[in-house]
Amino acid sequence: MNAVRILAVAGLAASLAFTTIKGEDALHRKKYSAMATEIKDGKPTGRKPMPDEIEFKKGKVYSSYCWEKTEFQDVKYEITKDSTFTGEGGEELHYYEVLAVTSNDKDQTINMSFIINGYDIEATYKLTKKDVLKKHFTSTGKEKVKEKKKKDK
Repeated sequence: MNAVRILAVAGLAASLAFTTIKGEDALHRKKYSAMATEIKDGKPTGRKPMPDEIEFKKGKVYSSYCWEKTEFQDVKYEITKDSTFTGEGGEELHYYEVLAVTSNDKDQTINMSFIINGYDIEATYKLTKKDVLKKHFTSTGKEKVKEKKKKDK
């Protein structure tokens, strides 16, 4: 009986280690379709929201809007909060808080924060240079859920 438990624990540990090595986590391959809004002086600028595609892959996050406006791409992220809850239909859903921060050789820093609540995402992007806010955007949207292929009977 103890040998079975030891093998089960060893197998679980090995699979967790393998997942971590590959850079895959709960958000790996998640894609979101969103709309981004520029913020000035704490308020939306009034300009029309622009499309934003957000993708998490191999421990990095990519935002099409952020890349277009700030030239930061594929920023490493950290999941700072991860919880599970039951939705209205009894479906198990996840809640994540995610942070991604990096700097470039131009002394610019991008701070990206995400709140993922079920299928919804809220993102905040702040670009600073020497600790002075240069650009600020928010983005909200929904997860792109792949439809399952129907099997012919």
